[in-house]
Amino acid sequence: MGRRAWTWARLLGGALVLAVLVWRLGTGPFLDGVRGLGPGTLLAATAIGAVTTVCSAWRWRVVAAALGVGLPLSAAIAAYYRSQFLNSALPGGVLGDVHRGLRHGADAGDLGRGVRAVVWERIAGQVVQLVLALAVLLALPSPLHAPRPLLAAAVAVAVIAVLAAGRVLIRHGPGRLARSLRTAAGEVREVLLQPATGPAVVLASLVVCACLLGMFLVAARVAGVDGAPVRLLPLALIVLLAAALPLNIGGWGPREGVAAWVFAADGWGAGRGAAAATAFGVMTLVATLPGAVVLVVEWLRPRPTGPRPEQGASVEAHGVVHSGAGGNGVPQG
Repeated sequence: MGRRAWTWARLLGGALVLAVLVWRLGTGPFLDGVRGLGPGTLLAATAIGAVTTVCSAWRWRVVAAALGVGLPLSAAIAAYYRSQFLNSALPGGVLGDVHRGLRHGADAGDLGRGVRAVVWERIAGQVVQLVLALAVLLALPSPLHAPRPLLAAAVAVAVIAVLAAGRVLIRHGPGRLARSLRTAAGEVREVLLQPATGPAVVLASLVVCACLLGMFLVAARVAGVDGAPVRLLPLALIVLLAAALPLNIGGWGPREGVAAWVFAADGWGAGRGAAAATAFGVMTLVATLPGAVVLVVEWLRPRPTGPRPEQGASVEAHGVVHSGAGGNGVPQG
């Protein structure tokens, strides 16, 4: 599938999910999710968003430094706020991350490493979130309680298959692909699996996950779901995993569809799930609004010309950007 076709497929997929939800549930649940949001809730969302942004920016800074393209924490925080706002405001949910990687790579004089730092940082966060979700889903009752042994086995088989396929391609695949995979495997070992970076990345990712879960629990309360956190926690993790699916419009689509499904399966009703996801979506959008301020300040302030990246790095980065994981405006894990 071509790049343009994939972009349209992502947008249409998110729009289709939202259209089906409105068709089946009406607009009431979505309006309920918005009506329940007061100044205190939005202020709490902004505070939680600040913690997630600082931790995510720190994670990105650690990964970038390991790749040799480090940046100050203050600059990382501003850039991360900007990327989250762009992810939320623009279709696709990843354009802010693309911009963040290209901008940092250009400033550092190495476009390829700048982009790959963003790719590895996002992938690491999503892997930690996935592992945490699997652990919670295996330990606590949820709509996936019955098939959870099958789910764990499927994930294990998928991981083994990916690792085996990667090893085969590195040894016997086409030259360019084999070189790219060797570079990726080397960077995983040198960046994500080193004692100086691995624990920091995991810690930051766990804090981000905890903050996002807290924000979703607040959104569920806003939607009228008065359940114990231990009951809502598996549902929240499933919804957060759905939010990372690339078929969305600025994060909207699969998140609301999966929320409606899991809440209905757990006895709360699909409408409550859609309302909770809507409240969560608005809260995360509000939490990214400081990124709009960053954009305005950067637009008003002349930007000095940095070192120009080499042409080879530009070509390499072009391939990496469009092979990265999808996401939305909020850091995933």
